[in-house]
Amino acid sequence: MPRDKPIPGSAEDWLARAKGNLALASQSKLDEVFWEDLVFQAQQAAEKAMKAIYRLKGLQFRYTHDLEELGKGLEDSGLPIPLIVKEAVILTKYALQTRYPGPIEPVTEEEYQEALRLAGAVVAWAEGVIKGKSSP
Repeated sequence: MPRDKPIPGSAEDWLARAKGNLALASQSKLDEVFWEDLVFQAQQAAEKAMKAIYRLKGLQFRYTHDLEELGKGLEDSGLPIPLIVKEAVILTKYALQTRYPGPIEPVTEEEYQEALRLAGAVVAWAEGVIKGKSSP
């Protein structure tokens, strides 16, 4: 009998969470919602997608929002990282700086669109690795 949900903590579970964050980031922006909130969801999608690959490969990861650190760890393990995934490291700034009110420049709709594009690419890449379409 097939499982409806992935095994908790598995690569598939992390990937499902990444897809959930990407879906939230992709929702139409309501007036009450800030672009900062949506780019945070995009960053979370990329982060969880990368951590899904760590789980797949049986690697340990530090609970960090730093996409560059996560990518380097995967690369050090022998996994080639596509250029678009390397470009997604710019999403790291959305993990902390934009989450709370303060003296930051507001995120623009253009920055949001770029964040969504990059996060979508990371999630798609991770899904390919996990489903065996790319080499782990």
